[in-house]
Amino acid sequence: MKNKLLLFACLVLIAGLCDSTAKAQTSAAVQPDLFNDYPWTNHDLIEPATLAGMINQSPPKSPLILNIGAVEDIKGAKHIGPVSGAKNITILKSMVAPLPKNTAIVIYCGCCPFTRCPNAKPAFKELKELGFTNIKLLNLPVNLHTNWTSKGYPLAVN
Repeated sequence: MKNKLLLFACLVLIAGLCDSTAKAQTSAAVQPDLFNDYPWTNHDLIEPATLAGMINQSPPKSPLILNIGAVEDIKGAKHIGPVSGAKNITILKSMVAPLPKNTAIVIYCGCCPFTRCPNAKPAFKELKELGFTNIKLLNLPVNLHTNWTSKGYPLAVN
């Protein structure tokens, strides 16, 4: 009888551990990785197809799009340039200063994967510190060419 109780207790313990592991894996998908220091979560990302769809609406219903890197401008984007430098952070601040804090803003760089980008983190953090509440980072896992241009999404006309 003691062996059956012990076996039952072990099975309950194992089932509980499996359930909590599955919940942790599910919730980790929407939380920042514990081993990074990104100021954004998955909720703060916008997919290229979603932004392209907004730009292509007639009339366009796109947010304020800010190019915070050294790549081509997406259609409708305001070019700031690499914000890893103090000069362009100042330009970013002055550009958004007159805007309401709930303004929809999308930032992108696209020179490299945003997880290694020298511009995404400073721009996102600066906008948060300025009190903006509706900031999205364009999800460019590889770069602007691979995740935007090669898919035929709109670029600015020069």
